Amino acid sequence: MQLRYAFRLYPDTGQQRALAKAFGCARVVFNDAVRAREEAGAAEQPFPKAAELSKRLITEAKQTVERSWLGEVSAVVLQQSLRDVETAYRNFFASLKGTRKGPKIGPPRFKSRKDKRQSIRFTANARWNITDKGRLNLPKVGPVKVKWSRTLPATPTSVTVIKDAAGRFFASFVIDTDPAADAARMPETDRTIGIDLGLTHFAVLSDGTKIDSPRFLRRAEKKLKKAQQELSRKQKGSKNREKARLKVARAHAKVTDARHEFHHQLSTRLISENQGIAVEDLSVAGLARTRLAKSVHDAGWSSFVHLLEYKAARYGRTLLKIGRFEPTSQTCSTCGVKDGPKPLNVREWTCTACGTVHDRDHNAAINVKTAAGLAATACGAPVRPGAIPAQREETGSHGLPTGNRAA
Repeated sequence: MQLRYAFRLYPDTGQQRALAKAFGCARVVFNDAVRAREEAGAAEQPFPKAAELSKRLITEAKQTVERSWLGEVSAVVLQQSLRDVETAYRNFFASLKGTRKGPKIGPPRFKSRKDKRQSIRFTANARWNITDKGRLNLPKVGPVKVKWSRTLPATPTSVTVIKDAAGRFFASFVIDTDPAADAARMPETDRTIGIDLGLTHFAVLSDGTKIDSPRFLRRAEKKLKKAQQELSRKQKGSKNREKARLKVARAHAKVTDARHEFHHQLSTRLISENQGIAVEDLSVAGLARTRLAKSVHDAGWSSFVHLLEYKAARYGRTLLKIGRFEPTSQTCSTCGVKDGPKPLNVREWTCTACGTVHDRDHNAAINVKTAAGLAATACGAPVRPGAIPAQREETGSHGLPTGNRAA
């Protein structure tokens, strides 16, 4: 299974200029490849192959006056930019044929130099390495300082250098994990749990545990509003406007990082304590079109469930999703009688058949667990899953490193 480990980078002024040059060269090659494909399509000619594009847009372009500066960056970065174009077109055609899951996607678009997020990728062919002093040595950039927050479990196969909208630099390493070592870290247990996701409480578990919603965006709204007002007053194109934009981006990044850290900690806790987990397959896109849109996005249910999915696959747990139309809030978990729909302001109700008083969210969590078939497995039936496709996800990069920096 492949995972990504992200760490903060602190390049000096010269290294920042070298990285900016690499970002720009990768963007130019990407745009040239998209333009070549579009021109071939407009002329009703077959698309040029990757080898032909590599020869024309990189090897031969370096010999011209207009593109001679492409030789100032690592050739691997430029080759990977062509690979990105190939992947984008492959996904586009798969979406047209209906073989790609998810919503329809369009063809690749040109990248702009004004994009606030930039990235380049180095594979093993680039001969990058981690020095004895713990620095990331990149070709034609130099040894960059890294804030190591954990040890790498294996030798990385590639590294992606990212500059986000807040002006921060990150190194994202691709790691092939060992299934046997992951299984040893998470011993099997006979516990199962059902989860009801909500807004009043972020999650209510079938054992009665209620996890409060941190509401990171709501708590930062006042600061974000002030920063956005300051940005709107600055003249477009001025240096003060760029400073104000960075201030807004950093405020949003702080909210995003806090939410992501909360999701990681909670998902890891649930995966380590339970062999089987059941959740609802919520329509987040539909809920985001209602008056609760801001609160739904602030909760980040999709991100949380995605973390549960890849961690369950990694550690041999079972994650089951029940249908979004399952009447979990309308059914009595004691006698099974469907009591009918209820408005959101009703947080407690009494079953008309058996007289049991239910907490709405706790009752729903129990019904989620029952609908997924985990109620029977709590008595000892196996819940070890079969083969699950590997997921990719960036791990957190907080805290202090322990032990050696890299395996």
